[in-house]
Amino acid sequence: MARNTYKEDERLEEPFDIRHLLRASSYIRSHAGQMAVALILSALGGAAALAAPMITQRALDVAIPAGDTVLLYHLVVLMIFFFAVSVVFTTIRSRIMNRVSQEIIYDIRKDLFAHLQELPFQYYDDRPHGKILIRVVNYVNSVSDMLSNGLINMILEILNLIFIVIFMFLVDVKLSLVVMVGVPVLAFFMLWMKNRQRKAWQQVSNKSSNLNAYLQENIVGARITQIFAREDENARIFAGLCDGCRQVWMRAISYSSLVWPGIDTISVFVRAAIFLFGLLIFGQENTSLGVIVAVSGYAARFWQPIMNLGNIFNNFINNIAYLERIFETIDEPVEVHDAPDAVEMPPIRGEVTFDHVSFSYEKGKEVLHDISFTVKPGESIALVGPTGAGKSTIVSLLSRFYNLDSGRILIDGQDIAQVKLSSLRSQMGIMLQDSFIFSGTIEENIRYGRLDATGTQIERAAVSVCADPFIRRMPKGYATEVNERGSILSQGQKQLISFARTILADPAILVLDEATSSIDVQTERSLQEGMNAMLKDRTSFVIAHRLSTITGCSRIMYIDDGGIAESGTHEELMEKKGYYYRLYTSQNI
Repeated sequence: MARNTYKEDERLEEPFDIRHLLRASSYIRSHAGQMAVALILSALGGAAALAAPMITQRALDVAIPAGDTVLLYHLVVLMIFFFAVSVVFTTIRSRIMNRVSQEIIYDIRKDLFAHLQELPFQYYDDRPHGKILIRVVNYVNSVSDMLSNGLINMILEILNLIFIVIFMFLVDVKLSLVVMVGVPVLAFFMLWMKNRQRKAWQQVSNKSSNLNAYLQENIVGARITQIFAREDENARIFAGLCDGCRQVWMRAISYSSLVWPGIDTISVFVRAAIFLFGLLIFGQENTSLGVIVAVSGYAARFWQPIMNLGNIFNNFINNIAYLERIFETIDEPVEVHDAPDAVEMPPIRGEVTFDHVSFSYEKGKEVLHDISFTVKPGESIALVGPTGAGKSTIVSLLSRFYNLDSGRILIDGQDIAQVKLSSLRSQMGIMLQDSFIFSGTIEENIRYGRLDATGTQIERAAVSVCADPFIRRMPKGYATEVNERGSILSQGQKQLISFARTILADPAILVLDEATSSIDVQTERSLQEGMNAMLKDRTSFVIAHRLSTITGCSRIMYIDDGGIAESGTHEELMEKKGYYYRLYTSQNI
C-alpha cells in the first residue's frame, strides 16, 4: 500500500513558464467572441461606476453650497442610473463567463480523457489511479476559471485602472501624483511574493495528489485492509498524509494572505497622504473639499483594481501548477499508435506469425528473446509455463498493446505495425483473468464491445457460456444494475459475463488469458462444450494453469526463459517427457 504516496513523484519546476499560458490560449480562442462581449459589457459597467466620485464632487462644490436642490436631485438620479447600468452589465457578463467557463472545462476534459484512452498499459501500471483522477476532475475545475474569468478580470481591471487614472488626473494632477508614489512600492512587494507563492502552491498540488491516490487505493482495497486488520496502520498513514497537506496548505495560505493586507496597507498610507497634502494646500489653486474627496474616492478605486489584480495574480500562481500537471498528462507520449501510412486491417482469416520477436518492458531486461512460430487459421494454441515466463506478454504483443524491440508479428501476412489499431483490435477478442465489470446493467456490460447487438444475440451469447441461468436469477435479470467492478457478483459470475461479452463481439482471433480461473469445476465442465464450439474454426490462444482444460488444443507451447522450450500436441509432449510432462503430472498426482 502507500508504496509511493510519501515521495514527491510530481516534478517541481522552478521558473514560471509563460508557454503554459500561451498553450492554454488554444482553449480560449473558440470562445473569443463571447469573452469579447463580456469584456465590453464589463468595461462599460466599470466606466459607468467611475462617474460616482465626479458626481460627488459636483454635489459638494456646486449643488450643496448653492442650495440648488434641483441640481442635487438630478445628480442623485444620474448616480442611480450609472449604478443600475453597472449592475445590469456586470450581471450579463457574469452569465456569459459562467457559460464560457463550463465550455472550457468540457474542452479540456474531453482532450484529457481522449488522450488517457490512448496511453499504454505501462502508464497506468506506473502511477496510482488517484493521481490521474485528480488531474481530470480537480485540476481542470481550477484552471478553467483562471482561463476564463481570470483573464477577463485581468484585462478588465487593467482597463479600470487606466480609466481611474484618467478620471483622477482630470480632477487634480498634484493629488493624483501623490497616489502614484505608492506604485513602485507595490511593484517591489508583488515581485517579492511571486516565487514564494508558486513554490508553495506546487507543494499543495503534490500533497493533494498523493492524498487522493492513497485514498482511492484504500477504497478499492477496503476488503484486503479488513482481512489483514490494517485499519489502524492505514489510519496512521492517512493521518500523516493529511497532516502533510495541512502544513503545505497553511504555508501557501500564509503567503497568499499577505497580498491583500500588503496592498491595503499601502492604500491606507497613500490615502492618508492625500488628505495631509490636500489640507496643506487647501484653498490654494482651487483645491476644494470636493476635489480632495473626489481624488480620495478615485484613490480608493485605484487600489481596488490593484488589489483585484493581486488576487488574480494569486489565482494564476495557485493554478499554474495545476496547468503544468494537465499539460504534462496531455504530453505523455502515446507509444503505441498508428503509423503515418497505416492501412485498414482486412477481414482476418487467422494466420499468425511471430518472426524473430524480442521484447522487454524495461531496457536491458528482456522478457521474450527471438521468438518465432506460425499458427494456421483455425488452430488453437495453448501457452503454458511458469509465472512470469512471458505467456501474457505474447498475447499482449499480438494485440499490439506494446511495441516490439525487434522482429515482426504478421496476421495473414500483414505486419500489424502497419495497420490501424482500431481495425486490428476490433477483430480480436481478449478475455483476461481480471474480469472488469463496468457500472450499468448486465446487458450493457455484455453489449460493451458490440453496441448494435440485439437482446436475442446477448442472451444467446450468455447461454453459450453458461451465464444465462444465474443472470435470470438476478432481481431484474439482464436489466440488473451492477456497481463498478461488479461488487454484487462473484468472481466466477464476472468471468462468465466477460466471456459472454467477448463471444458476442465474434472475434476472428480469440485470446483467453486464465479465463476460467475463478469458475468452479462443475461450471467449467458445462462451459467446456460451449468453449469447444467457440474455438472451432477460430484461431485462438489459451493461457491456463489448469492443464486439463487445454489438452484438446491443436498445439501446446511451453514458454520459459524468454523463449519456446517445447511445442507440440498434448500427446506428443507427454511422450517427450520434458517440461510439459513434468508440469502436467505434478497437477495430476
